[in-house]
Amino acid sequence: MKDTPEQDEHLFRQLLDDVTPLKPSDRRIPSPAPRKPRPQNRLPETEVADSLSNHGAGDVAPVEYLSNGLNRMALRKLRRGEWPVQDELDLHGLNSDEARRLLTAFLHQATQQGLRCVSVIHGKGWHSEKGEGVLRRLARHWLIQHPLVLAFCDAPLNSGGSGAVWVLLKAAGRENGSCSSPPV
Repeated sequence: MKDTPEQDEHLFRQLLDDVTPLKPSDRRIPSPAPRKPRPQNRLPETEVADSLSNHGAGDVAPVEYLSNGLNRMALRKLRRGEWPVQDELDLHGLNSDEARRLLTAFLHQATQQGLRCVSVIHGKGWHSEKGEGVLRRLARHWLIQHPLVLAFCDAPLNSGGSGAVWVLLKAAGRENGSCSSPPV
């Protein structure tokens, strides 16, 4: 036999009769100090874009990348989604020069904004000549060369699968490749 909502409420009130409320706390939780941008000792984004080469891109796009000196755990965390994607860039319909410049500008702006994980959608290349994903291959090749990129992997199927990559970026102001824990 089911209790009625009135019976549930009465039972709840009976259980709370002996409960003493806590005194209000006068503790204050400090707000985090605003982060000051650190001076950047990087190449201007146009110079970085010009430095990214198509040479050596090969015929096969890499599925994942991890920069030298980083622990494989960083790549594992990226694949698992422990770094939430904070922004995305869609390169569909662009030629390679437009895509390279837009990708470079996007990565630069994302780092300036303190973003750590972004998604780059390049498509699978099904609508290109011969069904070859030229932009897919080139975008991943550029990401490997880019000084702000620590790692990347295929996005999960529900986020584009092999037609997109999740990219882990260096923290703003970090010159080394160290990788902190994911933001909360």
